[in-house]
Amino acid sequence: MITSAGEQRQLGPRGVQVTRIGLGCAPIGNLFAAVSDTDAAATVDAAWDEGIRLFDTAPLYGHGLSELRLGRALAHHDRDSYTLSTKVGRLLRPPTDTAPSTMFVGAPSLVPTPAFSRDDVMRSIEESLERLSLDRLDIVHVHDPDDHESEALDGAFPALIELREAGVIRAVGCGMNQAEMLDRFVERVDLDCVLLAGRYTLLDRRGADLLLPRCLERGVGVIVGGVFNSGLLIDPDLHQTYDYAPARPDVVKRARSMRAACERHGVGLAAAAIQFALNHPAVCSVVIGARSAAEVHADVGDAQVTIPRALWDELEGL
Repeated sequence: MITSAGEQRQLGPRGVQVTRIGLGCAPIGNLFAAVSDTDAAATVDAAWDEGIRLFDTAPLYGHGLSELRLGRALAHHDRDSYTLSTKVGRLLRPPTDTAPSTMFVGAPSLVPTPAFSRDDVMRSIEESLERLSLDRLDIVHVHDPDDHESEALDGAFPALIELREAGVIRAVGCGMNQAEMLDRFVERVDLDCVLLAGRYTLLDRRGADLLLPRCLERGVGVIVGGVFNSGLLIDPDLHQTYDYAPARPDVVKRARSMRAACERHGVGLAAAAIQFALNHPAVCSVVIGARSAAEVHADVGDAQVTIPRALWDELEGL
């Protein structure tokens, strides 16, 4: 499959357009390593130059830093020319004691506090709009309500649907690292889309069991994130992390077998990882995190590599 980063797809039933490749903006919030303001801006600019028009952020990313940087980088573009998604489910508040550890280096000393009530959602939207310097949002996801399913159903989702009906946001979604709860939400909530992270990859295909077919049947758009499983599917020798933790030896071995298969066909493992997710008919867009212009250009190039059918057949059995 060869896809242009700027190829447009409709996400869900309400006409929101997304590009086949989106920019995940956790890295410009200093995920695992510090990124300068200059490099963050250059990353967003490179994505724009490549035709990417879907930008995904969240209050959690850099404890507000990602939203601030993304808003500044997009400020000189026409608001109607791109689609922006952010999330609710955490409010950023000053620590009452010692600030807890975080994956975001040098992040503001604010604590991402679980917040899934209607009032929490309204405050979160207001604060995100302020950080982004915008007056409206396109997609808002309920973010990782793993331990707050009932609160999300009773509070967060109805609040977002109310905001959608008022025109403050255009689409309601949910972003998680699990497929099972997302599947329940698709059944019970009038969702436009879901953001499935790490559960539809070469190494973990659980999203295809129930969630992706159900989304396809119901017209719910799917955005896939985490296609590299936090690094292992880029290079299993250099990046031995899987879902933000050290990878088990058997998982590293499987990733190396996939890399060897790709090499036999003259294809990079990262290219296969991106295009595997893009190939599913339910998937409208793949969001890829990047912390530099070079990473953006490499990812877009990988999305356009020709991959032979024989390689897909080989990877299917690994």
